[in-house]
Amino acid sequence: MTKTISINGVNVRYKETGEGQPIVLLHGWGCSLDIFARMQKMLEHDFKVYSLDFPGFGQSDEPPVAWGMEEYTQLFESFVRELKIENPILLGHSFGGRVSIIYASRNKVHKVVLVDAAGVKPSRSLKYYLKVYSFKLYKKLLPLLVGKRKANQKIEAYRNKAGSSDYNSASPMMKKVLIKVVNEDLRHFMPKIEAPTLLLWGENDTATPVKDAQKMEKLIKGSGLVVFKGAGHYSFLDAAFQFDAVLNSFLEKDKQKK
Repeated sequence: MTKTISINGVNVRYKETGEGQPIVLLHGWGCSLDIFARMQKMLEHDFKVYSLDFPGFGQSDEPPVAWGMEEYTQLFESFVRELKIENPILLGHSFGGRVSIIYASRNKVHKVVLVDAAGVKPSRSLKYYLKVYSFKLYKKLLPLLVGKRKANQKIEAYRNKAGSSDYNSASPMMKKVLIKVVNEDLRHFMPKIEAPTLLLWGENDTATPVKDAQKMEKLIKGSGLVVFKGAGHYSFLDAAFQFDAVLNSFLEKDKQKK
């Protein structure tokens, strides 16, 4: 059974089950709290488990303007305060990992689990930067040549053709959000995380490759990395049995005593 809470005028769907130490599950881009259904059912026997749809996903409202990671983290901070969640364990997948990193860098958390998390800006080739700056020049010159309305149509058509599946399937507002958040580098937040942190990764993750996890492991003091063979970006689904075993071991001491 899900509920809805209004945070600064934005309706957010969430789910709350179980009893014990609070753990919050934070989903990735293009997903919703439903992707954690199996994990929430497993954890609710020993923990009070929360999951939520970030604004723009699932059944939550879209943000009123194009948010960056700061706005998403502030909304999550408000969510934690409103529901009086104290000293939570955070489990963030992909985009949810971004929020977990920023939140944990400036708030009290008990533990952090980063699953195929985003947050390390990828190193780019010269070819990539030539493409980017050529496109920026194209955007500036095109309105002068064909007019603003036609230029906007051509630019959007180009983005849809060249963009990722995440971009192409997003609404107009969420396309603006994606452009804003995808290149945010969060490495400067990582050394500020003081809670015990576990990094869980798929060996074949191409969206957030293992080399990103290795950089995070160096930056987050005392963190540890586990890589699941044969798994991709959704390691918690691809290698569910192994994932559950490692997660349960990490959380063993925090389980509700029955």
